[in-house]
Amino acid sequence: MSDITPFSVSKQPPLILVADDDKTIRVLLRKAMEQEGYRVVEANDGKQCLDAYETIKPDIVLLDAVMPVMDGFTCCKHLLQIARNNLISALATFDTDSALNNTVISSIWERTPILMITCLDDEESVDRAFEAGATDYVTKPIHWPVLRQRLRRLLQQAQVYKQLEAANQALHHLANIDGLTQLANRRRFDNYLNTQWINLAQQESPLSMILCDIDYFKFYNDKYGHPAGDVCLQKVGAVLSLKAQKHQDLVARYGGEEFAVIMPYTPASGAVHIAAAIQEGIKDLQIVHDGSAVSQHLTLSMGLATVVPTWESSPSDLIVQADKALYQAKDGGRDRFISS
Repeated sequence: MSDITPFSVSKQPPLILVADDDKTIRVLLRKAMEQEGYRVVEANDGKQCLDAYETIKPDIVLLDAVMPVMDGFTCCKHLLQIARNNLISALATFDTDSALNNTVISSIWERTPILMITCLDDEESVDRAFEAGATDYVTKPIHWPVLRQRLRRLLQQAQVYKQLEAANQALHHLANIDGLTQLANRRRFDNYLNTQWINLAQQESPLSMILCDIDYFKFYNDKYGHPAGDVCLQKVGAVLSLKAQKHQDLVARYGGEEFAVIMPYTPASGAVHIAAAIQEGIKDLQIVHDGSAVSQHLTLSMGLATVVPTWESSPSDLIVQADKALYQAKDGGRDRFISS
């Protein structure tokens, strides 16, 4: 399972989505925006606006309040919901608590500003626009200098949010990824295990774990040097990632030459299947290891454990079981896996 990687903020000119049923207004808006150096995409009504929004991911939306098919107020609510849904999907791999999710989700519309353009300037209509999720509004007939200034301000604000998001994701990546193998680190391992423990306790579903240890790795480092040892760790990590179930399992560097695989919704038979595939993948690497007492090539010892989490038990119970199984695998001659 891969973590989210930091994204870069686009250096292209801002992309503006203009939704208005009046072709004359759209032409005027396009001309004015392109003179400012912006890119423009047009939509005739609210429905087209929603379709375009999901396709092009604009930096800002200029939205007419009164349109056929779907008015601007309804469209604005749908735009906000699309943004919220997208963020929920993006946050799925963060395993953060629901309070943090709600805090971030509640502000997502600010990063995709919606500027309502309306001929309605009564207090009720203005309140309705903001309640629907609009960031700001201007009235018709359009006062072009005012529109330009508000666009600049909103785009600058959106750029700041994107930069903060990029920085946050970069920090998240650094805090949760092992620098050498690019696998999850121990911190990420602990967080993911705790989160899955709670989820699976509620669902009464199995949780499996594999603890892996490279056999006689100290001798490998002594004979071939630490740079070669680092390459070896990277290759082993790559095999683990390849054999794990991408969308649910977490592969982590547990410490030193130890790795771990957390497998939600996986019974003991599934864990055995994955362990066998890992063992075969390591053998296929054919990494020469003259310092090993069990093989001329690199091998792994693995301990497997499976439990159905309960509120009376804890994640450490699963780790203890897997660790005991790993000890038995080493004590039994290494280059094997034992299931607790």
